[in-house]
Formats: sequence, structure tokens, C-alpha cells
Amino acid sequence: MKGRLGDKVRLQHILDAIDEVEIYLENVSYEQFLQNSEKRFATIKQIEIIGEACNALSDELKAQYPSIPWKSIIGFRNISIHEYFGVNLQLVWEIANNDLPALKREMTEMLANLGD
Repeated sequence: MKGRLGDKVRLQHILDAIDEVEIYLENVSYEQFLQNSEKRFATIKQIEIIGEACNALSDELKAQYPSIPWKSIIGFRNISIHEYFGVNLQLVWEIANNDLPALKREMTEMLANLGD
């Protein structure tokens, strides 16, 4: 399902996943995150969904946005799926709090640029 329609669906999946992470971590400290397995695993799962959706975006769309670290996003998904006990929780926290807000802005812009 690559192409214009598929890209719109995948971009919306990414935005939905980011929204979920924002809900999970609202008013949550790093210590609370570490102590709450549901928040940790739910956050990791949504980041995996983001990586999977990024992987499914068309190469043409990704080429239009070279500043987005596509390989890193997809790579983290691969690591978290296959090395789930070795996932660095500090890195997950940093992705959720530092990287996802910027990614949300970029994905929102991309979706708007695709139009109908």
C-alpha cells in the first residue's frame, strides 16, 4: 500500500501513535516511567508502530524529506522488536520527549502537503 493514498494512511498512523505517547506520558516523570511497566511497554509499542509506518511510506515521499532520520526511526523499531529485553529505556524516554514532538510537526506538515 505504498503511494499517495497509502502515505496518507501511514502518516495518520504515525500521528495517532505520537498522540498516544503524549497521553501515556502526560505529567509523568522519568522515575514514574521507569516504575510503570504499562507506560514503558505502551510507549515502546507506539514507537514501534511509528517505525513500521515510516518503513511503509513510499520512497518518493521519504526522499522529499531528507532531514527526517528515516533509517534511525526504522532501525529503532527493528531493535525494539528483536532485542526487546535490551531496549534502552533512557533512549525511549528521550525519543518520546525530545524527538516525537518535532516528528509530529514534520508529519503534520507532510500530511497537509499531500492534500486530497
